[in-house]
Amino acid sequence: MRLHSKETVGIRYTGWAALDRDPQEDMLEYTCPYCGEHGVKAARRTHADYHFADGFLQDLQGEMAACRSCRRSLRIAPVVMLHDKDEKRRFQAVFSDILVTSRN
Repeated sequence: MRLHSKETVGIRYTGWAALDRDPQEDMLEYTCPYCGEHGVKAARRTHADYHFADGFLQDLQGEMAACRSCRRSLRIAPVVMLHDKDEKRRFQAVFSDILVTSRN
């Protein structure tokens, strides 16, 4: 029997984007698509598994996780690796839910 799980985008901060984190911790952050809670888990894949796609370094295979709040299984794919503050800002602009209209 195959279990169905929703997908969500994961973020892995490295380098300048992870300045406030302990260097020994390599965490993957996501938002649960079922309950909306923010979650973290230890990253399992090496940096070599990430490939440049859509303007970001991504792991398109993703990882499986379980939400600690609602206990439901979810698939984290793609996992986007962000290295500095500019990439972090650009990622938030691309994946934000708020559409900004141009005055042109």
